[in-house]
Amino acid sequence: MKSFLETMRKLWADPMGKIGMIGVFLLIAMAICAPVLAPYPYDQIGMRFQPPSGEHIFGTDKFGRDIFSRVLYGAQVSIQVGVIAVGIGAVCGYLLGLVAGYFEGVVDRVIMCVMDVLFAFPSILLAIFISAVLGKGIGPTMVAIGIVNIPVFCRTVRAAVISAKGLEYVQNAKSVGVKTWPILLHHISPNVVAPFTVQVTLALSGAILTEATLSFLGMGIQPPSPSWGSMLSEARADMARAPWVALFPLLFIVVTILVFNILGDSLRDVLDPKLKV
Repeated sequence: MKSFLETMRKLWADPMGKIGMIGVFLLIAMAICAPVLAPYPYDQIGMRFQPPSGEHIFGTDKFGRDIFSRVLYGAQVSIQVGVIAVGIGAVCGYLLGLVAGYFEGVVDRVIMCVMDVLFAFPSILLAIFISAVLGKGIGPTMVAIGIVNIPVFCRTVRAAVISAKGLEYVQNAKSVGVKTWPILLHHISPNVVAPFTVQVTLALSGAILTEATLSFLGMGIQPPSPSWGSMLSEARADMARAPWVALFPLLFIVVTILVFNILGDSLRDVLDPKLKV
């Protein structure tokens, strides 16, 4: 707990870290408070293509739905998908990387061979393929994005484990007969926390972008559920007539990815100052 608070203090002291923390906090607060902040239900139909005004801050779409309300509820979808999908990839990748890095040999070769096969495909194409197999909707989308993230976490953890297991105190623990899993949990895992945490933060922005891309292509979250990607897809035919229909979902996608990347970069600098340029 003390280490966590110290990390937060250093992150807050960094100007870019402060921007990232505030931005992520506001996005999460916006998602949680969407039912309170949204002036209309996200699926309420009204006057079509109303420009931004006092009544509709971001205007309305081709069905007369309030874009501001849909953007707020879309934040819920993006944060939920991002957190759960990255959680799936992080847990699976952590365990696989821990085993591969520590035991090496045949186990390492088999695990990394599978990871290399997954890495051979561009992440978005792999996500599209998995979504096509699993089907559309929020559940399959989270699983697809989670699987795409497993190789990244696995490689990150494996590299940290290989580096840590050569440390003197780890070798001493082995020499006095400490069991394998206690060594992994108590001696090696603390050395994995820093790169793993940074990777989690950076993966969140990628997961949110992948969800938006899948929804834009019709492979992810399906209408009428509000998703920034599906909102952009619906707006394609009306961008010339009503540019605000596409502008605001796109703006929130860009800002969300930016603040998570800023937070991830700042967290990397705090946890490992040697990497700071």
